[in-house]
Amino acid sequence: MHLPPDDRTRSPHTGYTRAHWEAAADALLAAVEPYATEDRALYHFPGDRASWSGRLSDGLEGYARTLLLAAFRRDETALQRYADGLAAGVAGVWPRIEDRSQPLVEAASIALALRLTRPLLWDRLDDSVRQRAAAWLGDALTAEAWPCNWELFPVTVGGFLQEIGYEADESRKAIDRGLERIEEWYVGGGWYTDGDGRKYDYYNGWAMHLYPVLHAWLADDSRLLNVYGGRLEAHLADYARLFGGDGAPMHQGRSLTYRFATTAPLWLGALTGRTPLAPGETRRLASGALKYFLDRGAVDANGLLTLGWHGPDEAVLQGYSGPASPYWASKGFLGLLLPPDHEVWTAQETPGPAERSDAITPIAAPNWLIQATSSDGLVRLHNHGSEDVRYDPYYTRLAYSTVTEPSPAYDNSVIVGDDPSRTDIVPLGVGDGWVASRHSAGGGAQVTSVVLARGAVEVRAHLVAGAEPGTTVRVTGWAMGVPPRERIRAWGREGVRAELLPAIGLGAELTGVTGEGDTLFVALARLTAEADPVPLAETVTVEADGEGELTVRWSDGTEVRVRLDGSGVDVA
Repeated sequence: MHLPPDDRTRSPHTGYTRAHWEAAADALLAAVEPYATEDRALYHFPGDRASWSGRLSDGLEGYARTLLLAAFRRDETALQRYADGLAAGVAGVWPRIEDRSQPLVEAASIALALRLTRPLLWDRLDDSVRQRAAAWLGDALTAEAWPCNWELFPVTVGGFLQEIGYEADESRKAIDRGLERIEEWYVGGGWYTDGDGRKYDYYNGWAMHLYPVLHAWLADDSRLLNVYGGRLEAHLADYARLFGGDGAPMHQGRSLTYRFATTAPLWLGALTGRTPLAPGETRRLASGALKYFLDRGAVDANGLLTLGWHGPDEAVLQGYSGPASPYWASKGFLGLLLPPDHEVWTAQETPGPAERSDAITPIAAPNWLIQATSSDGLVRLHNHGSEDVRYDPYYTRLAYSTVTEPSPAYDNSVIVGDDPSRTDIVPLGVGDGWVASRHSAGGGAQVTSVVLARGAVEVRAHLVAGAEPGTTVRVTGWAMGVPPRERIRAWGREGVRAELLPAIGLGAELTGVTGEGDTLFVALARLTAEADPVPLAETVTVEADGEGELTVRWSDGTEVRVRLDGSGVDVA
């Protein structure tokens, strides 16, 4: 991909300006054009993988998600191609929108693009095409959505159809129904769970906030914007901490192949004036993420986004991931709706949170502790509250970071007997430098865990109850259970290393056995890229009194007392 020269005056951290974003958008749009069908209604990208929705739906996905990019770019030449494809698509090429079907997802992208570019695309269509397109989109108003972020797709379609006067009552009902539905999943502090349970990840940013806030903004509805914009602003205060100093987003949750779609809520805050971030910080975080992926092979030799994280990577895919799925990354170009003279484009870049200072930040809603070190720009997420309805390593491990990925050998886990599962996670609180939870483990055991963090160092304590005496317990850290070459997938970050030392109840192999009653296991961990860190064993000492109480003494003399028992954790 050919980009303009870096501008290190305006953008001292990334070198990227609006011109880089425009060039990236233009290159991505040019690269997909050869893969359109002759009528331009479908985009079939190369590769032997298809989603579980099938080839026709995947082709629609290719159209819809790249149309969204053309809409943010406001590229009239490209939009004309998509206008031709729209006319063919609604004339019988596209599959109908049915209950819980993938076309419902893509209808939202199409409707949003049409709403954003109405004078450039919709208003120039023949009336017969507009009628057929409205009718095709109209099925989204009554289609049953999966009970998650999908509830917002009828909202997005309804917003456009209401604006053009099509089925106004049904459109309003779809909007009200979807917005009411997501209220059940708002847990406060700017955070939603993606449906029932405790599923916290990037769907907060690129779906749960994006669609309601954009709808309120486009409808010029100050009441809705106060509600959803206020939530977005609160969310961004936490969200900005999920990006490493190298631009990498936190490697956690599903649909990670959407890559720099993670920047969408950053731009959304600037677009609507609902952000706690300074303009230069917004651009630094967003440009950092775009640069991170473009520098690491996200785009292949044909200029196409691949199914993966950097390059192709099956580990981050789901059954619904098809060849066009990565183009939800188009949402990351939302910032191009801001005019060139907007301060978010003209301000000098300022450092993001991971670059400014060491910080240990509690996030109450998901029960997470964010641990960042400015010396190396690494960010770690200690997860004591998020899990999927099924076991998923991208939700249920104890920790994630911006430089590692969940390992097949169960990194960041407590393995009781032969069972590495972590289910039924119960948050037990998060505070100044600590976070705790309880979960079910192998053989009916319960594990109460607390992590204390300071700088790059972690004290990890686990109280195992309900296991048969003599049961083996193994504690793992940052991908330590795999061969050295694979130990840390640092993706270009030289010098990143992981450490894990036994402290209480564990032998040299980080393995111990349960006793007659509740048994305590404690380890010291560190993930760092610091060139010459103080030896881990010299950073902290941990003592146990035999009754579930720990005394943690940091090297500067600070002392913390922790009590673990079956009812919870107390930190003082």
